[in-house]
Amino acid sequence: MSDAFDLENPELPKAIRKNALTSGGYPYEEPLDSKAYEKRLRALQIELVKLQSHLLKSDQRVLALFEGRDSAGKGGTIKRFLENLNPRNARTVALPKPSDRERTQWYFQRYVEHFPAGGEIVLFDRSWYNRAVVEPVMGFCTADETETFLREAPGFERLFNDSGVYFFKFWLEIGREMQLKRFHDRRHDPVKIWKLSPVDLKALDCWDEYTEARNRMFAATDTADSPWIVIRANDKRRARLAAIQQVLWPIEYEGKDFSALGEIDADIVLSAEGYLARHG
Repeated sequence: MSDAFDLENPELPKAIRKNALTSGGYPYEEPLDSKAYEKRLRALQIELVKLQSHLLKSDQRVLALFEGRDSAGKGGTIKRFLENLNPRNARTVALPKPSDRERTQWYFQRYVEHFPAGGEIVLFDRSWYNRAVVEPVMGFCTADETETFLREAPGFERLFNDSGVYFFKFWLEIGREMQLKRFHDRRHDPVKIWKLSPVDLKALDCWDEYTEARNRMFAATDTADSPWIVIRANDKRRARLAAIQQVLWPIEYEGKDFSALGEIDADIVLSAEGYLARHG
């Protein structure tokens, strides 16, 4: 358990709550206004419907990975992507821990089974990059297994990238105080407490280890073919909009409304190299 505060205490220290939004160097002191957010989200979701129609007609595929620290907002972002799309052709994949049989397979094998077919959108809520961050930090794999993964991942991704899949790798980054605040809120919300797992609780004391693993992952797997897109996610609203924009902008589809897409906020969306240059 983190010594920053006790999750059992229903009162979050005022200093942590006050500093949560701006923690980690976040550039905004207030969250995006809810009315502005809903208006922009609606416009982007209409564009996603257009994109899905285009994919179905062209048999093209979209694959996106959402990685980040626990409570970074991966699930909520994916939900906003999918909530107005036809679920027959757009889905999320959140795999449980591997079975005994899967542990003996080629590491990437169980993920490949869920890749999109023509016309489909597949969003991974955590992915094969468990082997780069969560597993080594939590002691679920060996150092050699992680090194093998980091060596093999770029070549693996190049294979399906070359096949024409629109591929996106998102890392949602939050500050230390924001993570503490979100964990605390989960602990004291009866409909969210299920989100707080033993691994999450252990992660509270592993902030630096997660940072080191993330940086090592960026160094090994941020490539020209498959770059990491870092989204600063202390404000969930801005993060959700930015992720959807990143998928929509590079894909051509009929009826594309550039005014609805809007400009991508360069203070929220960064390359891995750009983020590390600022924050390390």
